[in-house]
Amino acid sequence: MAEQKIDININEEVAAGIYSNFSIITHSNAEFIIDFAAMMPGMPKGTVRSRIVMTPQNAKRLLNALADNLAKYEEKNGVITENRPDTIPIIGGNGGLA
Repeated sequence: MAEQKIDININEEVAAGIYSNFSIITHSNAEFIIDFAAMMPGMPKGTVRSRIVMTPQNAKRLLNALADNLAKYEEKNGVITENRPDTIPIIGGNGGLA
């Protein structure tokens, strides 16, 4: 399958990015919602900095793209170690944490 070339523009504000060290993923039958938040150490409350809403099909494409890129990163830079489970607060609901 030939690779399709896509032309995408990005403005300066979006290109600067938003820092997130915590995310919450929820879903319905029609969409996935990913909230990217910033949590300060020792603080019980975080702030959602950005929200992405996508179809289940696009969520699966994102999952596959992240898995592919993580595998390539680890191949080049070594295995990424995850935080201990007790360092990330658990939030209930229809989704999970990332």
